[in-house]
Amino acid sequence: MWTELKARLLHAGTTHLTGVSADDYIARSRAGPGAGTSGSVFFCMDGHRVRLSLSETGRVELHHAGNGKAVLRFEGEEYFGSLEKPGLHCPRQAYLTITGSCIFQCRYCNVWKNPGPRRSIDEIEAMVLSVFLDIDAISLTSGVLTDIHEEERYTLDVVRRLQKFQLPIGVSIYPDPETPYRLKEAGVSEVKFNLETANDQLFSVMCPGLVRGDAIAALRAAVPLFGRNHVFSNVILGLGETDEEMAACIEYLCQNGILPVIRPLTPGGDLTGFHAPDPDRIIRIARIHEEMLRKYGLDPTAALTMCPACTGCDLIPGRDT
Repeated sequence: MWTELKARLLHAGTTHLTGVSADDYIARSRAGPGAGTSGSVFFCMDGHRVRLSLSETGRVELHHAGNGKAVLRFEGEEYFGSLEKPGLHCPRQAYLTITGSCIFQCRYCNVWKNPGPRRSIDEIEAMVLSVFLDIDAISLTSGVLTDIHEEERYTLDVVRRLQKFQLPIGVSIYPDPETPYRLKEAGVSEVKFNLETANDQLFSVMCPGLVRGDAIAALRAAVPLFGRNHVFSNVILGLGETDEEMAACIEYLCQNGILPVIRPLTPGGDLTGFHAPDPDRIIRIARIHEEMLRKYGLDPTAALTMCPACTGCDLIPGRDT
């Protein structure tokens, strides 16, 4: 039941809250699907979770009865579960955006349309300390303030400061082919370099000014350093690719020891006229994903940080299926 319900919820995308105030359960983000929104909540049921953005016009109703107990009302059915308190951005992690602005203008992204400041290293350390007792990992992502090399240097400084917490650290930045070596040397546990699209042609349209081959080279270099199940790549579902193109991308990543994270499109940035993929397609691609993971001996449940450990925005084989 959960797989089908979550696919429908990911397609719906938004929820409106009713009942008792749920302020303690609202996460706010400067990156990812939630960037530029009024926040999101994580609904949990039977050990699974899904993230829903807040919107007064959301088709999903989440009724908070108090103390985190919640009823999800959707398409004429009621589902009983709970709201999960976020650490930073998501449950059990301090998931932080270092630089909230970007010189690049990827068409699906809200960050360059709603730029924010760069956080200081002292500020980041204080934020992690504020939730330290409630987290199992630290995850860092970032825009690009001036250029990718300066952004990496600053990220490395952040990582070195955060080593004091002795928690797994995951990093997702735009890389060059040598980035994995420098991140590993700094003490990073896992990395995520995003291919974003299922093929090169879509990437050139959606991510002008970036080079998809840089991410591919960094991913391939990262696997021997960080190990299988600890190198990830987001690929957005719903940008115009076919199922066959998505399947080929998933297999390419899996056969190279990289865990794909298949992210259903949240229409934003320049793509507000697009639609989230329908639930049947989300499930269909998840089954292909599951088959490829099995074929190449990969396991998302081994992930310690970032999206595969959170599961809120994606249908993760082994966790949601």
